[in-house]
Amino acid sequence: MKVSTSPEIRPDMQPDPAKVPFDLERTLSAVVSIHTEIPGDAFTAPTLGTERRGHGVVIRDGGLILTIGYLIVEAASIWMVDITGRAIPGDALGYDQETGFGLVQALEPIALPPMEIGRSGELSEGEPVIFAGAGGRAQALNTQVVSIREFAGYWEYLLNEAIFTTPPHPFWGGGALIGSDGTLRGIGSLFVQEAVPGQDSLDGNMVVPIDLLEPILDDLVSTGRTQGPGRPWLGMFTAEAVGKVVVAGLWNGGPAERAGVETGDLVLEVDGTPVTGMADMLRHIWSLGEAGVEVPLIIFRDRSILEIRVPSASRSDYYKAPKLH
Repeated sequence: MKVSTSPEIRPDMQPDPAKVPFDLERTLSAVVSIHTEIPGDAFTAPTLGTERRGHGVVIRDGGLILTIGYLIVEAASIWMVDITGRAIPGDALGYDQETGFGLVQALEPIALPPMEIGRSGELSEGEPVIFAGAGGRAQALNTQVVSIREFAGYWEYLLNEAIFTTPPHPFWGGGALIGSDGTLRGIGSLFVQEAVPGQDSLDGNMVVPIDLLEPILDDLVSTGRTQGPGRPWLGMFTAEAVGKVVVAGLWNGGPAERAGVETGDLVLEVDGTPVTGMADMLRHIWSLGEAGVEVPLIIFRDRSILEIRVPSASRSDYYKAPKLH
């Protein structure tokens, strides 16, 4: 296994142990690096790659590690490296498509203290926080919450209250957002260039709020997924401009591609309801029923209006299943 290192955070941007009311070294030691390898024939390999690197956070004794799901989905091999440089094998335990959280189970004893889980709902805009990757203080960044708002992802993903921080951590995937009390408030997901609406030049990170974990954690640990019906998934990548939604790409072999949707199509309506944005479109699709429901779309293409009825699917049906379930 190759172990990659990230550029260190500038010393003046690192947290000072003397200025926080908790044991900074102990808290940061709960963050591990994650390296995964994915089979070349995996459904996500063409878009997410066959080698993925990021971070994870120990949240329970026994080596239960929380990360961002895109690092581990369909992983055939998972290795983690702790603060001491020890390599630890792991298996993908669970992945939740709605939140984006992923769980890894360490396959060898892991002598790291779990990070206490806090409440993301107690964060407020302007609040100072720490964004930490694996590697102790050298990979920890003083940052602040600049926005808490809705986020619609191009891959059919929606958060009602995503957390945005700036300045951005340069190696964000799976990193820990740590509150002023030393508790875990979220997991790093993305680099964004509009951390505050209307400020295109303000770079930052998007963080999945930790409050989304508690309702699904037991299901993820026991079965690898949340219980209940899955949302309908079409397999479209979309982009939004001035309230219009355009198909920017398609999952190869996904429901929308098989139904005849094409890149460049403009989505005008879902089941007779006009589309005014990506979040609006996703809510209309999900309101139609469970995965498998037919989704009627009105499409504008080449100066023509088309109706395409897409038999939706469950995204997980296309993925290689976690080893432990």
